[in-house]
Amino acid sequence: MLRRVLTGMFRGALEALRSGGHAALVAQHTVPLPPRNIPTLEGVSNFSFPTFWGVKDPERFNSLVKELTGEVASGFHAADNFITWARNNSMLDDQAFVNAWKANIGSDADTAIIWRRYVLACAAFHCVQLEGDFVECGANAGVGVKTVIDYLGGREFPKQFWAYDLFEHSADMAHHAMPEHSPELFGRVQAMFKDYPQVHVVKGSVPESLVDNSPDRIAYLHIDMNQAPAEVAALDALFDRMVPGGILILDDYEWSFYRTQKLAEDEWFDKRGYRVMPLPTGQGLLVKR
Repeated sequence: MLRRVLTGMFRGALEALRSGGHAALVAQHTVPLPPRNIPTLEGVSNFSFPTFWGVKDPERFNSLVKELTGEVASGFHAADNFITWARNNSMLDDQAFVNAWKANIGSDADTAIIWRRYVLACAAFHCVQLEGDFVECGANAGVGVKTVIDYLGGREFPKQFWAYDLFEHSADMAHHAMPEHSPELFGRVQAMFKDYPQVHVVKGSVPESLVDNSPDRIAYLHIDMNQAPAEVAALDALFDRMVPGGILILDDYEWSFYRTQKLAEDEWFDKRGYRVMPLPTGQGLLVKR
């Protein structure tokens, strides 16, 4: 009896796959995913860029970094307070990513944080195949958003992408100003995405700017606001809207400069039975269940 039931269930599932399930599977893969490059066995790349933060004597420090990388195995990465070696540096094997990253470099910081940007790109590669929109809180000059979009189809990017920021800064605000902050930044970012109708650039503080102006279902959530109250407010407003399998990236989670954020977010997630995965890039990553 049990065998007949299981056989019937299998046949039913197979028929569903033939009639409708297969179409759904095919539709899932119609998103413009970048092709995988096949790297050579010997082709391990190095990456070094002299941009670090919290350094007393940058010139001396960069000289020491150069000396250090001359003494280690190939596959070193030295930038963005992150020095390691004997790594594959997979981001440099991904030509579609390299193209998107290079096309959107607007500052030394954009060059230095290549590994952080690749974490976003890989998360986006996963999330673009899920239901739900993309959201970034703390879009600043829009470079991270644009890099992800260009990596995944450019103008053919198939998702709605919501980009929130203050875009300017005053002395009474809790977090520090970013180099790009100015009264003109909002207009610049709007102009950057004028040919991307799927991108919504929203000016204002979080969570106020999210009210009646944010998606109901979220596949990808990147939070980078450099202060605990706003980031916790973003989690309060948006986390429950994330679809199962959606990815959250907290840009500053593992940076000791922003330890207040980590402590507040750890408490927030502990109440919900989550642990944030700390990354050596300084980011934190979490998969919604």
